[in-house]
Amino acid sequence: MKKKGANWITTIILAIVALVTIILPLYITVLIAIKSPEQMIPNALSFPKTLHFENFSKAIEMTNFFGAFKNSFIITVFVLILTILSNSLVAYAIARNRDKKFFSGLYYYFVSAMFVPFPIIMLPLVKQVSSVHMDNIFGIIFVYAVFGLPFNIFLYTGYIKSIPKSLEEAAIIDGATTFQVFRHVIFPLLKPINATVAITTCLWTWNDFLMPLILLSDSKMATLPLVQYVFKSQFATNYNLAFASYLLALLPLLIVYIFAQRWIRDGITTGAVK
Repeated sequence: MKKKGANWITTIILAIVALVTIILPLYITVLIAIKSPEQMIPNALSFPKTLHFENFSKAIEMTNFFGAFKNSFIITVFVLILTILSNSLVAYAIARNRDKKFFSGLYYYFVSAMFVPFPIIMLPLVKQVSSVHMDNIFGIIFVYAVFGLPFNIFLYTGYIKSIPKSLEEAAIIDGATTFQVFRHVIFPLLKPINATVAITTCLWTWNDFLMPLILLSDSKMATLPLVQYVFKSQFATNYNLAFASYLLALLPLLIVYIFAQRWIRDGITTGAVK
């Protein structure tokens, strides 16, 4: 009974923390998004008598929302595909050859990159990318895939080591090549960790502000986080339109989660059990 009581107390505390840190800020965001600037003066947290849904249409117009959405969508989808295919393949080669010095050194080389702060390499990266004319959408897709390698290699190698080698040996005896073993045996077993990598990659790529800011040279290539900056002027910020724009940028990921939550949940739980 004491244990059940302690569990209930812990649950209530966590619920309160979630309410304060997640639900309350989201409620405030929605509240400000449907207000006018005049309604912000008496009390910014009071519920307005008149709802100003035109803030959303104005935000769409000011940010060129659909153009920025297309850019973010293209970048996120192609980064996701390139990341899962390339990073899993590299991790498989490293995980199955860790006894060799070259692959062991390669593993530590990739993992060590996680401890390098991005601001240190930011300016050299800008010069390098611009010198090879990769300061565009295709270039930033490649850069995202490369920058995701360290963390993803760490995840993939740990998971692949838990897969029995006997499955690969049986396929090799049947005449399969190394690539066929990876494609038909290993890759289907990577669904749980692929789900985890897909979630982290999507969230990072869709919400990232700094990388598009420093790499994309043309304003027509701007992503959704980048166009949010249009509401900040020299002297003031239009918070009502800005928060409406934030909600519009949040909506696509929320829709993806609603429809894909079963696969996300199954992938994470299966990965934890594995």
